[in-house]
This record gives sequence, structure tokens and C-alpha cells, in this order.
Amino acid sequence: MRHRESERPSRRSSAAKAMSLGSAIAVLASLMLAGPAHADSTRDKEYWLDSYGIRAAWNESQGEGVKVAVIDSGVDGTHPDLKGAVVGGTDASGSGDADGQRGIGQTPEHGTLVATLLAGRGHAPDEDKKDDKKDKKKDKESKPKDKGIGAGTDGVIGVAPKAQILTASTWLGTPNPSGIGVDEQIPAAVRWAVDNGAQVINMSLTSSSTSWPESWDAAFLYAEQHDVVVVAAAGNRAGGTEQSGAPATIPGVLTVAGLNRDGEASQEASAQSIVIGVAAPAENLVGGLPGGLYADWSGTSGATPLVSGVAALIRSKYPDMSAAQVINRIISTAKDSGVPGHDPIYGYGILNAEAALNAEVPEVAANPLGSIAQWITVHRRGAVAAPESQSPVQSKAAAPDIPEPTTPVAVPPRTEDSVLPAILVFSFGALITGVLVLGAVQTARARRAAAGKQAVEEADTGFIPPIRDGNQKPTKR
Repeated sequence: MRHRESERPSRRSSAAKAMSLGSAIAVLASLMLAGPAHADSTRDKEYWLDSYGIRAAWNESQGEGVKVAVIDSGVDGTHPDLKGAVVGGTDASGSGDADGQRGIGQTPEHGTLVATLLAGRGHAPDEDKKDDKKDKKKDKESKPKDKGIGAGTDGVIGVAPKAQILTASTWLGTPNPSGIGVDEQIPAAVRWAVDNGAQVINMSLTSSSTSWPESWDAAFLYAEQHDVVVVAAAGNRAGGTEQSGAPATIPGVLTVAGLNRDGEASQEASAQSIVIGVAAPAENLVGGLPGGLYADWSGTSGATPLVSGVAALIRSKYPDMSAAQVINRIISTAKDSGVPGHDPIYGYGILNAEAALNAEVPEVAANPLGSIAQWITVHRRGAVAAPESQSPVQSKAAAPDIPEPTTPVAVPPRTEDSVLPAILVFSFGALITGVLVLGAVQTARARRAAAGKQAVEEADTGFIPPIRDGNQKPTKR
């Protein structure tokens, strides 16, 4: 049973409650940080490595050659488990460090927790800290071997331990000291990630609104046109998110729901929504903190990098595979759970990393989760613009054909030589003239007949019509 926050050990923190984006918007991640753990006690806590086919998937790929952007609170690249993993960074908030590696916002540790779950490399044991030879031998026997995986058997090993991390720090949860809002930070971070070669973008954040500002349209379209897989968190009930909000609701984004340790839908660490694509572990997680520490935590913020890591494994094994095919592999190989087929709790099912890499999966013509390009055309009533930047497209897959909006046009005049139009014009004019003349004649005849009848009536009655030029009254002769 999960402890209430008041019962947790010291040094715990909750998710940021809101960020400004028109109306209330919440940062994702119901963080529940326990007391700092030791590196040599973390690896055996990563139950998802075996239960969800991740260790088996490492036989095929470890994420080599793939860049994954973590748009979050900043990633501490000096953490022992991220040594050499962070290859680029920026700050979209105006309040962080230029390289995006300093934690900012209400939960500055959040980005490092996410990055270690996604691409942590672990580290070699520190022999000086072993109590004695007996404890050392016992510890090694109890640990998963992970030989040849990552940088060592201690610390957190991510789903894609050989993937590279790009970090884009954003200020969420409290007012940004620089005054740059979320409606500017998010699109700036997405565009920077695409321009710097990200093939997967991890967004462990959400909002309380299913809609998003128009300023986000172009950025997510840019990612789609450059064939980038975007993965976002569904949100957490414990954090006040009952239904998933943007960016999870943006067409084409792979939205991740949360599971408990038993593989069932998390009651607190997952919201539900029709946009959910796949479910992954969101409880009893462990990750790295800035400064080389570790913490236990929960939330779909942690489930999301597990799925992003699998996307990186796929893109590494199949470098020419389009983003649509990568997403289709993940959702079509997921283990169905809950109501048969797609449902708002598990999406298409529970993540299965080994199957996602190895199963025979039919190709799809387009992203099964939709297209932001089509959405813009329909809902913004505007044409889809071509990308402005010259960033190389990571896949050769063609973008889906989007018909340009059309408007009615005038039919051009006939150009054939013919006297018929002139005859019709003159004939029609003569007809109109005749009708007018005949009408005038008939009107005159009617007036003469009416005048004669009135004269006869006056003679018979002796009545003289009144004259309307004063107060005269009718008189008799």
C-alpha cells in the first residue's frame, strides 16, 4: 500500500500545482521523494527492467546513435549515472543556465529524475564504500548482472542506456522570474530540440486544459514534419489531473498512462483519457537527483521516459523507420488490458519492450494517433506552412498528403464565335419593350372606363364628392 505523503520519510516534495497558460495549468509529476538512497541499493529496485521486457530488448538495441530531448526542469549532466549522456542543452525560460543543466522551477530535481530513467548509464561500484568482503559478495549476488550494459552495476540504468540526452530547461509550477510564459517556453523548447537532432522528445508535463495555445501549433507541426516521436505524460489524479491535458491531447503525440507495481492502472499516479496510447509503470520508481543522490518517486512523469526509452531503442535498431511506424510498433505490441481494445485507462495496452523491437508489425500509412497538420487545417482553418528551419529530417518517410483548402471560383466566359448570344439579347429587349407598351395601353383604357362609370353614378344619386381643400362638407344639390 502506498503511504500518504505525511507518512513518507523526510525530504519529500509534491508536484508543482500550476503554471500560467491563460487558465490554470498543472505541472505533471506527483513526486514523492524519499530520503536520499545509496547508489548500490537502487538497481535491484528497477523491477520494470525484467517485467516489461526491457532487459530482453537490450539484446537488440541499447539506444545507440539516438538523441532524446528532455523538455523539463533541467537535467544535471554531472550526475554519476548520466556521465557522458548529456550532449547538448538550452534554457527556454530565460531564468536557467544556458546549457539547461541547472534545475529550475517548482521541482528543479524533476528533469534529472526523468533523464536517469530514460538514459541512465549507472556507474561502477565504489570499492572504498563496501563494508567488508562478505557484504560485497552478497551485494553482487543479489544484483542483476547487467554485464556490458551501461557504465556499471551501481546506480540507475535507463531504458536506453546508450542514447544521448538533449536538455531544454523550462520554468513550470510557479511564476517565472524572467516573465516568459509557458505559451512561449514550450514551442521554443520543441523547436530547439528538433533543430538539434532529437529523434524522440520526452515531455513529462501536462496541463489542466485539453486545449493548447495557438502558439504551440507550429512547434508540434515542426516536430511532425521532421519525423520526431513526441511522448507525453497523461497526468496524475493525485496532482489534481482527472483528465489528460495538453500536450497529451495534441494529435500525433504518444500519451502514457501509469500502472502500479502489479501492472494495474494506478489510482493516484495516472489520469484517464481517450487520448492515452500506452500504459507503463508509474509507482515505486527510483531515479537520480541533482548532486548524485537518488529518490523513490511516483507519477506518469516517470512512466513517460520508460516509453520514450523504448522509442529510442526502436529508432536505434531501425534507423530508417518513420515516427509513425515507431509509435505503431509500441501501441500494436502492447499487452491488451482492461476493456478489450483501446480504452481510456490503458490505451492500447501495457508496454512490452521486447515485442516492440522484435514482433512482426504491419506498416501503417500514417500515425495511428493522428496528425497535427490535419488538425490545424480543419480547426484553425489555415493552410499548413512548410518548415522554416533547415534541420535535417531524421527519416525518409513522406509526410501524409494534406489537401489545401479550396474556395469556389467563377466560371470563365465562353470564347466560341457565335451570333446566338447577340440575337438572344436583342430579342429579349424587344420582348420587354412590347410588354411595357401593352401594359400602358391597357391601363389607359381601364382609367377611361372607370371615369365613365363614376359619372353615371353621380347622376343617379345627386352626390357630389367632397373637395379636400378646407372644411367644406358634402352638400346636396
